[in-house]
Amino acid sequence: MKRLLLFLGNSHEIILKYLMVLATIALVMTMLPKEARYKYDFQKGKPWMHETLIAPFDFAIQKSKEEIEEEKGFILRNSPPYFKLDTIISQSRLNSFTESFRLNAGMMEDSARRSNDPALKRLLKNRQEQYQFGFTLLENIYSKGVILLNDEFESKPADFEIMLVVNNVAEEKKLGDFFTIQVAYAFIERSLKANGDEAYGLLMPLMEPLLNHNVIYERQMTNDVNKIQLDRISLVRGKVQEGERIISKGDLIDGDKFQILQSLKNETESRISFSGGAFYIMAGYTLHITIAMAMLLVFLALFRKDIYDDNQKVLLIFLQVILITALYTWSLKVKLFDLNLVPFCIVPIIMRIFFDTRLSLFIHIIIILLLGIIAPNPFEFVFYQMVAGMMAIYSIISLRKRGQLFVSVGFILLSYSVCFIAFSLIQEADFRSIEWINLGWFAGNAFLTLFAFPLIYVYEKMFGFISEVSLMEISDLNSPLLRDMSIKAPGTFQHSLQVANLAEAAVYTIGGNSLLVRAGALYHDVGKMNMPHYFIENQSGQVNPHDELSYDESARIIISHVIKGIELARKHKLPEEVIDFIRTHHGTTRVQYFYQSFLKNYPDKIVDDNDFSYPGPLPFSKETAVLMMADSVEASSRSLKNVDAEAIEKLVEQIIENQVNQQQFTNCDITYRDISRIKKIFKKMLMSIYHVRVQYPE
Repeated sequence: MKRLLLFLGNSHEIILKYLMVLATIALVMTMLPKEARYKYDFQKGKPWMHETLIAPFDFAIQKSKEEIEEEKGFILRNSPPYFKLDTIISQSRLNSFTESFRLNAGMMEDSARRSNDPALKRLLKNRQEQYQFGFTLLENIYSKGVILLNDEFESKPADFEIMLVVNNVAEEKKLGDFFTIQVAYAFIERSLKANGDEAYGLLMPLMEPLLNHNVIYERQMTNDVNKIQLDRISLVRGKVQEGERIISKGDLIDGDKFQILQSLKNETESRISFSGGAFYIMAGYTLHITIAMAMLLVFLALFRKDIYDDNQKVLLIFLQVILITALYTWSLKVKLFDLNLVPFCIVPIIMRIFFDTRLSLFIHIIIILLLGIIAPNPFEFVFYQMVAGMMAIYSIISLRKRGQLFVSVGFILLSYSVCFIAFSLIQEADFRSIEWINLGWFAGNAFLTLFAFPLIYVYEKMFGFISEVSLMEISDLNSPLLRDMSIKAPGTFQHSLQVANLAEAAVYTIGGNSLLVRAGALYHDVGKMNMPHYFIENQSGQVNPHDELSYDESARIIISHVIKGIELARKHKLPEEVIDFIRTHHGTTRVQYFYQSFLKNYPDKIVDDNDFSYPGPLPFSKETAVLMMADSVEASSRSLKNVDAEAIEKLVEQIIENQVNQQQFTNCDITYRDISRIKKIFKKMLMSIYHVRVQYPE
């Protein structure tokens, strides 16, 4: 039991790592669809590369999406709109006419008695005939119908067919069969004038206000009828009999063949899923996902051991796999938008910003291969995403400005667009048949890639990582801490700038994170701000405060700038990756000046090396090693009395060789070849800084 507990205690990191692997496999497996996948891969416009295919069973030929959309469009274009004849309006207006005529006739009788007008008496005598004429005229108008034409129908010709619903019975009509308000008014005016001026004068004022629309467009009824017709569209056209040859090897897959093959694929997948093959499907998916995750782990173990050993970084990588899988599988299920909208390139961009180009490309490949098995057109999917992912990574190889991400978006859109046009021309063989709307989905995809910005920030806070974007912000010389150092310790600030230039150039040459080393170099001596005058680069006068101190006290003050720097950096919330440069830039070396002075002045005393040595730790990366070299070389170069090429070369060689001999770089992945190249860079730059020129012959 003790051995087991000891084993678990010593192996908890590796156990946690593989628990994360198992959890990732389980989560991805639950998200993938449970339907079977067809064993043949095919594309329109390409030859059939498999053996001759014979129909294994009877199946219906499904119509293509384009065919169904065309039929829907035909129905919607040719389906007549529905109007309803409102009989209530007709009866109401006729009743209003009767009432108005009765009131008007009563007033006319009173006027005739008072005025004794013979014309008025004659009109009253014929009032029943006038009433009947007007009533019949208005009744005929409403029986024929007064139609309300909205903007949708105003431009239609008179022979445009509609359906008129009267008492729930529909019959075909034409727009020309109805009155409009204007036409009805003109018809009444002509009819009354033809019946005499007396009839016109009596009836026109009564009938004109009673004109109203009684044939109204029923949009909901029209939509309901159209929906019924659309639902009745057959999704199949024809049938393939069992044993019938579908396609021979080498035959070109045209539109008809493609639809037959697609129908067979759908029917086969449906039958396999229905027949209870879910267990085997899940087993296959499990193997597929496990292989992908195993390849990713092997890559990390062989080529990026530093990431493999860091469970936080491994967790970040697995989290990207889970999130993009969840997004893609959700898009497959809901079908709210085109799958081309899913922003796969977010992953390689985030991985490139946190890690390196090779790892980000490999992770992108693993994800594409993982999800390619469920993509509708696997080859197209893999090709599109591979090209776009590569372009995204290439566009931010050296990220120095935020604007580069916008440039990356442009390259992603261009990649998708060119690939889509290429495949469309191969499959359709006609430039006019390209579905240009897909370019809109790709544009949305590229735009969504910009969400990498907030995700980078979130991951930095969640995992404590630092991105190149953050390093650029930290390296800004106007940041509060650097500006404060330039005022309180101007000599140290200038020294840090020179060290940053040296270290950045050297790391760029040997292949490292130049932005990280620059940020580390700018802050590596920030601890000197507490007591700047105890450091020679900030001493402007003849007074040296170390003259009043013992050698061991002076050494303690000099050494303390490392601890003070770490405290100050944490107070200003600098990332740990930058603080590592403060912690390691002296390694475990001695403060040689005060150490040698102590030995010289007190030869009989026993010296404790710890009093004159930095506590460490040793540099553990190329970047921290280069900073140690640059710091020592730059500081020592200021003490040269005669600055020439020979002196600089001797100084660089001596300092770096001493550090190597003191085994300051044993924890670094730095080679002798790297060190040789670093020396050359330092010599070249120092000679440029001190304006060293070759001597010309007299």
